[in-house]
Amino acid sequence: MLNATASPRSLWILTDGKAGDVAQCVGVADTLNLPHEMRTVSPKPPYSWWMPFGPFPPADREDQPGSPIAPPFPDIAVASGRRAAAYLRRLKKASKGKTFTVFLKDPRSGTDAADLIWVPEHDPLRGENVLVTPTSPHKFSAARLAELKAELVPQIDDLPQPRVAVLVGGNSRHHTFTENDQTRFLDGLRETAEQDGTHFLITASRRTPELLVDGIKSLVRNGGHFFWDGTGNNPYGHFLAKSDAIIATADSTNMIGEAAATGKPIHVFHPSGGHAKITRFLGTLEDMGCVHPFPGPLKTTTYDPIDATPVIAERILADYRALHQTGQISQGG
Repeated sequence: MLNATASPRSLWILTDGKAGDVAQCVGVADTLNLPHEMRTVSPKPPYSWWMPFGPFPPADREDQPGSPIAPPFPDIAVASGRRAAAYLRRLKKASKGKTFTVFLKDPRSGTDAADLIWVPEHDPLRGENVLVTPTSPHKFSAARLAELKAELVPQIDDLPQPRVAVLVGGNSRHHTFTENDQTRFLDGLRETAEQDGTHFLITASRRTPELLVDGIKSLVRNGGHFFWDGTGNNPYGHFLAKSDAIIATADSTNMIGEAAATGKPIHVFHPSGGHAKITRFLGTLEDMGCVHPFPGPLKTTTYDPIDATPVIAERILADYRALHQTGQISQGG
């Protein structure tokens, strides 16, 4: 039986502030049910250029005023992002190994970058301390989705069913929404609305082309749909919880992974471009019966929700306690 003293009591989140990295780390911290402290790293050139391999910035060392890794050190540190990888390594050394370190995604510096590394299945990194899952961690646990579903949101609740969440990304390093893609996507939405009597809950991204946003607004003006224009509270979580199905664009694996936590059918639109890793990711979810093509008929088949977050949290606790019991780490680092 595990000793109660093996339970961690403090946690840091180390990122450079990118929203996607922060969301994944917060999702894990919340699932661990630990109080967590945000530590944002912002190395200056030339050190930022060399990370995670180059020398560590002298001004950010743990003994310097204002350092993002100044003690007292936490029991657990969860980090994500190339720059944060260097700080996580420095933290491990500064705490004399007492802080259990976790890195989300490939740190690009090998498996010794942290005590535990999580990667999605479509990334090639493997090792004894590497945990692999089909989808990414996020903030939408089953309990949170149930809470969101129960909350009253008149703009959503007043729409008849079926209601379909439409999660629109945009141009990225690997994908481009050409004018033809935008037309194809909008035509697919119109056809779905006309044939299936569907009511859309639509959210766009900062990366969404302006022309596509204009087309979405035109569609919504016909009535029977809700487009979040960026003002007021973000209803993204409510869209996931209250929809009957989901349409998502293929440029964001995080967005599709969050959708998979609902157990609802996901219809994926492919803009121009792509990447082998994204193709593998979507192929895995297709084999699991989660994703379907869009444009195309809306599916009603469900599946067991896929949520990597509790899997990651359980592995963190198991590994932390194992190292604690062998004396390799101790609390109050």
